[in-house]
Amino acid sequence: MENKPTYIKIKDFTTESGVFCAILNLSFEVFGPALNTAPIVLVNHALTGNSQVVGENGWWNDLIGVNKTIDTTKYTVLAFNVPGNGYDGTKIENYLDFNARDIAKLFIKGIKILKIKQLYAIIGGSVGGGIAWEIAALEPKLTNHLIPIASDWKSTDWLIANCFLQEQILNNSRKPIEDARIHAMLCYRTPESFKEKFQRTTNEELNIFNVESWLSHHGTKLQKRFQLSSYKMMNQMLKTIDITRNAESFQEIVSKIDADIHIIGINSDLFFTAEENKATYQELKKYKNNVTYQEIVSIHGHDAFLIEYEQLDNLLVAIFQA
Repeated sequence: MENKPTYIKIKDFTTESGVFCAILNLSFEVFGPALNTAPIVLVNHALTGNSQVVGENGWWNDLIGVNKTIDTTKYTVLAFNVPGNGYDGTKIENYLDFNARDIAKLFIKGIKILKIKQLYAIIGGSVGGGIAWEIAALEPKLTNHLIPIASDWKSTDWLIANCFLQEQILNNSRKPIEDARIHAMLCYRTPESFKEKFQRTTNEELNIFNVESWLSHHGTKLQKRFQLSSYKMMNQMLKTIDITRNAESFQEIVSKIDADIHIIGINSDLFFTAEENKATYQELKKYKNNVTYQEIVSIHGHDAFLIEYEQLDNLLVAIFQA
């Protein structure tokens, strides 16, 4: 039986850009033991994800569940929906009014309303990891473990450039979701991944290359389940990750974070590159002892955190068997 999101009304919220929202709906789902009866793991979803992390349509079933790495007999799993992600019916058209820190603030408000004093871990991939960084920067004592996967504490120029192109497609294309998804898939995978998968083969029935057929399929599939406003909103979140925006220096911010920080990069990631993750790790080591960097080795690029489950399990098992 599938969970359904529960709603919290957040009142009188002002975004970082100064826009006042009288009411915002924040929805969430809980898996495993009831809240505040077991250690709590907050899971932040990626761009096209949602709060359904486990279950029939769970996007992280290989990692989370009964007797899985994050065992839902031992841990309570909490997952919020980014407002406007389309999963819970909340629609946000004015996506430019929000940034990743706003979402982190909303999640923190939700956590306080749910009377959660301490999290065992915050984990997220891609933009979800960026929002995890933002939460830890705002509430440095909230979690014991911070686990950003295929992510970073800031959006790089390269990432911002790709988000800019995504926004151009979303605002100007005749088939915005399909076309934006096709471009995004080129960022999420690698030339080597495509070579292994397609080998320059053709779809004789359609008289096109199989790589073209595959990309078109992904575009059509997303168009059927994702709203245009949701794509714009999530792309804006990806573009605006920066724990130092209008704040203290990186050193001052991270020095206050109590959590053990476990950075997990992907050697072939074209989006949040391993080089950036390693640079973050080297910088963090100057101010913190409880930080590690580990790497998924894969030809599949950014999407490897959703593909290479055995590797991810091996990298996380010690944290969740403690």
